[in-house]
Amino acid sequence: MRVMLVRTANIVKVGLKAILRNKMRSSLTMLGIIIGVACVIVVVAVASGASTAIQASITSLGTNFIMVFPGAVTQSGARIFTGQSGLSPGDAEAIRAECPSVAYVSPGERTSGQVVAGETNWGTQIQGVGVDWPLIRAWNLEEGSWFSEADVKGAAKVCILGRTVADSLFPRGGAVGEIVRIRNVPFRVLGVLEKKGSSTMGQDQDDTVATPYTTVMKRLQGHWGHRDRVDVIYVSAVSADRVALAQREIEALLRQRHKLGPDQENTFMMRSQEEIASMAAENSRTLSWLLGIVGAVSLLVGGIGIMNIMLVSVTERTREIGLRMAIGAKGRHVLAQFLLEAVVLSVLGGAIGMLLGSGVSWFIADRLGWPVQVGATSAAIAFGFSSLVGIFFGYYPARKASRLDPIEALRYE
Repeated sequence: MRVMLVRTANIVKVGLKAILRNKMRSSLTMLGIIIGVACVIVVVAVASGASTAIQASITSLGTNFIMVFPGAVTQSGARIFTGQSGLSPGDAEAIRAECPSVAYVSPGERTSGQVVAGETNWGTQIQGVGVDWPLIRAWNLEEGSWFSEADVKGAAKVCILGRTVADSLFPRGGAVGEIVRIRNVPFRVLGVLEKKGSSTMGQDQDDTVATPYTTVMKRLQGHWGHRDRVDVIYVSAVSADRVALAQREIEALLRQRHKLGPDQENTFMMRSQEEIASMAAENSRTLSWLLGIVGAVSLLVGGIGIMNIMLVSVTERTREIGLRMAIGAKGRHVLAQFLLEAVVLSVLGGAIGMLLGSGVSWFIADRLGWPVQVGATSAAIAFGFSSLVGIFFGYYPARKASRLDPIEALRYE
């Protein structure tokens, strides 16, 4: 047992001396592994962070969220979007009354415009919505109160400011109770929404103004009495497991109300929170696979570099190998020595790559503001894979060295 330990220690000593004897070559050999592992760490960190951010953004859409949009129609055998909505406030009220899986409903009418407060103005999106909208979006008020059903029926000139709009128009606070003008129409500010953050498309959700949808139709667009249509209907199911059932109920009701036959296509379409999450997750997985392949290729190139350098090292040290074998070293000892050198190079390169990858990930988060998530699992996988690369690509040169004929090796010039 003692003899085995001495031999092992001697093998380690000789292997490390060989690595340190050629510092520049060893460093260049490790470079491929360092870049490969760092690339894997950065890729996984950015992909994981992006996935988490996307899921958080989707969650911010609301509770059991469903959106009903106007759909395409078939004209002359072609599916086209006419740009005209077939949805009405009556559809929203019918959904509320006749769909048992639906908890909240809000018609939606969207436009844009300049909001003016004193000498300050801000261009933003105007959301015409109903009283259920903050419940659907799970969006609380930071200040003030929401408008009432009476405000909706009377098309009252009242509004709720998003955090971005409130900070831009009233940097010192005190927005509630103030008067702002939207398209030269005076509106009284009832409240300010809590900060929501960016959407999945990178848009600032807080850069908005909410007002009764009837107010948008009558006061801002002049549609009242001429166009009883809305751009979208926002819906919230009673629970997450009944979102699909709510969609089926809404589809059946709207087909009945719009007098669509069994063979006729829907003139509306729906998107649920689950569908948006599924599409985002699929995109995130595809991106992760593509970037992961890039990291794997980098590790592969690093492994080939190790094999190449180890083969050169075997050729250069042929006489040394012959001398060692002539004084009693076995083939397995030579194999262990060269395999150890390859593994040390790959493991050390993997460790440096982990540190470099983590540093680059945090730099990206700090400087570029991208979401990153450096996980111990991804680091361990990258480190373990780099070790396997060393063993796999180092075995052939080590095996070649162990099979050298001592006499021929000593004759080698």
